Amino acid sequence: MTRQAAITTAETYFDSKHFHQDLARRVAIPTESQNPERRDALKAYLEDELTPALKAMGFTCTVYPNPTTGGPFLIASRIEDPALATVLSYGHGDVIRGLDAQWKAGLSPWRLIEDGEKLYGRGTADNKGQHSINLGAIQSVLSARGKLGFNLKLLIETGEEMGSPGLNDFCRVHKDALTADVFIASDGPRLSPDRPTIFLGSRGSFNFDLTVELRTGAHHSGNWGGLIADPGIILNHAIASITGTRGAIRVPEWRPADIPQSVRTALSDCDPSGGDEAPTIDLDWGEPGLSPAERVFGWSSFAVLAMKVGNPDFPVNAIAGKAWARCQLRFVVGTDPNDIVPALRRHLAREGFTDVSVTATREEVMNATRLDPDSPWVKFAVSSITKTTGKKPAILPNLGGSLPNEVFAETLGLPTVWIPHSYSACSQHAPNEHMLAPIAREGLQIMAGLFWDLGEASLRPTI
Repeated sequence: MTRQAAITTAETYFDSKHFHQDLARRVAIPTESQNPERRDALKAYLEDELTPALKAMGFTCTVYPNPTTGGPFLIASRIEDPALATVLSYGHGDVIRGLDAQWKAGLSPWRLIEDGEKLYGRGTADNKGQHSINLGAIQSVLSARGKLGFNLKLLIETGEEMGSPGLNDFCRVHKDALTADVFIASDGPRLSPDRPTIFLGSRGSFNFDLTVELRTGAHHSGNWGGLIADPGIILNHAIASITGTRGAIRVPEWRPADIPQSVRTALSDCDPSGGDEAPTIDLDWGEPGLSPAERVFGWSSFAVLAMKVGNPDFPVNAIAGKAWARCQLRFVVGTDPNDIVPALRRHLAREGFTDVSVTATREEVMNATRLDPDSPWVKFAVSSITKTTGKKPAILPNLGGSLPNEVFAETLGLPTVWIPHSYSACSQHAPNEHMLAPIAREGLQIMAGLFWDLGEASLRPTI
């Protein structure tokens, strides 16, 4: 059999609606990791849905409890010959809350519904649809070749939407079982819907609260206005000091020293516009002198996620005693995550905002990681995808968002290559989440070709 036979089998899997049937079963399992009442659904997804499918493809499967309070893990392995190259792949079976009542009429988070080119359902984009594509491609190669030609290990977690609690500790304990030569998985969006994309890591993510608490309770603005400090005004000026008027970061320790030339070269033909349904990019926002791609993939960004002072729903004529904001720093390689809060405190002290407290919102931080775009594994993936699609894929040194890539890149010490099968306007984490059918079909083609090529010793990098 041939490479094209594997790709054709993957196309038939999609065109015959068998992919839709598999994804529909998976979407129907309400794996909301943020909902304590769904603990059984998380386990069922691994034991009752994925394990039978993987065993049918010759994998051995074990479900493990989480070493923390998070959801369970699945390790599946297909070892054809210990002397062969070994690939580690990954996915997450948990989803964000369904938000059932907020979906469009006729839609449900727990039913796969096809409407034109859109496949609606919670998890279609993040991440059930994406790892279902990869599983379908693996089956297509097995059908065409009778074997993979390499060893494959798969790790599925069920807590990614809660920050992957326990994942790093789990991988450290099970490092021998997860030993591999390269990490290849799928999550996140393409650069644009019609362009295959590779990303090689992720920006780090750090959320923190800024609070100004001056006194207990509020006081009449007519009697006390001009006499007592307003925490809302203080907090807004403090936030304004963190960036310039157009969002350029002013905290020195948060600013990258530079953008490596290999990263600039990789981003030189990348347009992060995101497609027709995405918002319009503000060309004068963020760090001056950088292209839009460099600003989101090569630089750090600061955002205010939420703010509260007084009672926003029912304002009264009173000066509040407290103001609060939830903020976020997305940061790239070179930023010390342990210095994010201390650096901000030093900055606020220099600016005179001694009344502003800074508190991290959780103990675990998603750190920034990035595989060099000149890596042989990147060149291998680019060559394979180009051969399959006739398109040169976009190469992003890291995702603009955050994933637990540090676990694979640092704890397990692997070169990391991500091939996403979604797009940025997919309503991920929102009502009406969906996958685009053309991307799903092309994703099956891409991954069938890639897995076929991994089985050809003459094509894959020397290990």
